[in-house]
Amino acid sequence: MAVKIKLKRLGKIRSPHYRIVVADSRTKRDGRAIEEIGVYQPTYNPSKIEVDGERAQYWLSVGAQPTEPVLAILKLTGDWQKFKGLPAPEPLKVAEPKTEDFSHLFAKAVAGFEDATTGVAITPKAKKADKADEAEAASTEA
Repeated sequence: MAVKIKLKRLGKIRSPHYRIVVADSRTKRDGRAIEEIGVYQPTYNPSKIEVDGERAQYWLSVGAQPTEPVLAILKLTGDWQKFKGLPAPEPLKVAEPKTEDFSHLFAKAVAGFEDATTGVAITPKAKKADKADEAEAASTEA
């Protein structure tokens, strides 16, 4: 029996989450797995990757073949290099979310807006009484 380390898809239509599983190569993608050894969530920013390194090393040592996506994940985590005896990669960088302060731009825009306007309406409002007088004047002329 050929054993593969592959991704098992979970989640909604546009929100995929994957589990890194060890399964028979003949099973379907989301089918029965022998063991789950990790989690990959690409929709998070930055994407979340968790791999049980000891179990990954064990399954690689007994001959399990990783699929291409799993191989890329194992290279990122350093488990593949450890298995092959290569030097470890740099640790994964966790990007901190940008929180820029745009209040100065807002204040500048508001100040520019206040300078451009006088605060007075351009056209004066006509009162209902004035409209009635105009209607009477128009009817008497005719």
